[in-house]
Formats: sequence, C-alpha cells, structure tokens
Amino acid sequence: MERTSNYMNEEHLIELAQAGDKKALAEIVKKYEQTIYNFAFKICRNKDKAEHTMQETFLSLIKSLNQFGGKSKLSTWLYTVVSNHCLMMARTNKKFINSASFDDDEAMIDESSVADWSVSPSRIIENNELKELLDNAIEELPADYKVVFMLRDVEGLSTEETSEIVNLSIPAVKSRLHRARAFLRNKLNEALKYA
Repeated sequence: MERTSNYMNEEHLIELAQAGDKKALAEIVKKYEQTIYNFAFKICRNKDKAEHTMQETFLSLIKSLNQFGGKSKLSTWLYTVVSNHCLMMARTNKKFINSASFDDDEAMIDESSVADWSVSPSRIIENNELKELLDNAIEELPADYKVVFMLRDVEGLSTEETSEIVNLSIPAVKSRLHRARAFLRNKLNEALKYA
C-alpha cells in the first residue's frame, strides 16, 4: 500500500515539475541525487567524474522532463541517462577498454574454466581484502559490461529494466552479465591462488 502511495506521489511530483513547479523539481532531484551519484561513482570510480555525471544527468532531467511519458519508472529513465553519460565518458578516456575482444573471448563463457566458488558473494563482500580484489577486477571490466553488471548485481535491477536502460535485448544483457561474472570469478580465483 505504501509503495503505491509513493508511486502516486512521484507521479504527482513529475506532473507538477512538468508544469513548471520548481519545488516539485527540487524534490525529485533531492530524492534521486544520492542514488545517481552512487551509481555514477561505481562506474566512473572518480569523485569529480561522478559529480560531473550527476550534474549532467539532472541537466538532462530538467531539459527533457516534459518528454517523460511515464511508460517506465523515473528511476529507470535516470539510470539510462547516467549510464549513457558514463559510457560516453569512458569512451573518451584514453584507458578505455574495448569490449570487442571481450565479446569474442569464448573462454569468458566456458564454465569449465571458472572454478566453483565455495564462498558466497555476501561473505566475500564482508572481507575487506576480497572486496578490494573484487573492486579491482570490476575496474578491469569494459564499461559496457561494467554498467550491466552494476545495474543487475549491485543495484539489483531486473534483467528487463537493465535491458531497457542499456537499450539491449534481454538475451544480450544476460550474455554480458554472464561474461562479466565469469571474468570476475576468473580474476578472483587467479588472485586467490597467489594470495
């Protein structure tokens, strides 16, 4: 029941903001600024870039709010904008990891090359050393894969929502997620072998 009233409140806020109500717009920004910043930081791994991405996202919101038709949730739309800004920024970075070789690497999806994890992901995150290893491995993911991994496994969005945000088919999202997870498992197993 509370979820429905929150959704109705958001719908009402959006209508007011679209009609030019600055307080409603400020309320929307306030509601999403921490989520947007956190997600941008997880992708960019840089405070300044994350702040810049957050600002760009809210500028896009202000410019395009009248075009928002409510077919999806506002959060889905905002994740789309953030993801696009992060991907554009990654592509202009000299250290951009080209995902083409990542796409072609069949070893990435060969389950026999992926050791079975005896430690659950939640237990891994509790361990600071392993968390650092995982963070470093995530940093090595190509941006296209990092965004899908973050949306699904970190933000907890559905495959359908992720598909809509990154403008890929559901099978393509599943494939990227599978490859990203396999890559991260391989990196962790490799690091743990020498630990």
